[in-house]
Amino acid sequence: MKRAEKAERIRKILDRLHPAPDVPLRHVDPFTLLVSVVLSAQCTDERVNQVTPALFDAAPDPWAMAALPVPRIERLIRSCGLAPAKARALAALSRLLVEEHGGRVPACFESLEALPGVGHKTASVVMVQAFGRPAFPVDTHIHRLAARWGLSRARSVAETEADLKRLFPAESWGRVHLQMIFFGRTRCPARGHDLRACPICSWAASRRRIDEEARKRRPERSAGVSRTGARSGTRGRRRGARRPRRG
Repeated sequence: MKRAEKAERIRKILDRLHPAPDVPLRHVDPFTLLVSVVLSAQCTDERVNQVTPALFDAAPDPWAMAALPVPRIERLIRSCGLAPAKARALAALSRLLVEEHGGRVPACFESLEALPGVGHKTASVVMVQAFGRPAFPVDTHIHRLAARWGLSRARSVAETEADLKRLFPAESWGRVHLQMIFFGRTRCPARGHDLRACPICSWAASRRRIDEEARKRRPERSAGVSRTGARSGTRGRRRGARRPRRG
């Protein structure tokens, strides 16, 4: 099956299982989405959603966030992890939004990626989810799924993003991105996954990958039976097989 055919079949399955995926990070405007995505680095969406209500009560817009002392921001976001770096980034990007963009989040990749703490993936999420601009955010999880499903052989998320953009229609990029996230969380985890029972992996993954994952899921045999015992028996048979001396 060609990659384009595989991608179309996957898209139909995702549409059936996740027809209207919502952005998992709670937000009310481009600024609160931007802040939430910055906080989500190496942190779960659930944790971010627990932290942001108090943060946005204190700083609902760039002007208020820029006015907050960095230690205050850090205390509010501490449970997200990497709090010192994220607090500095939120304060700095808010100041730049106020000073250079009139307090508005720019709908431009170049301007977004120039903000502290904002990389290409974060900018992609904001562009597609806040402004409806074509973008396909790819993180390590989507990179893993694309490889598992045979949609990309790329070694970097940037190359995987280019492969996925070629395979899916531009108008579907934002939806497919969210669908892959939800599918990966609910049906296609990184470890302990039975590819043979998966609605997508069972036919999209290579036979070699399916067999490799199946071997990983098997419980290891006890060392005494599988290895040392076998080797000991072999050595014993060899020693016992010596021809007797002639008397």
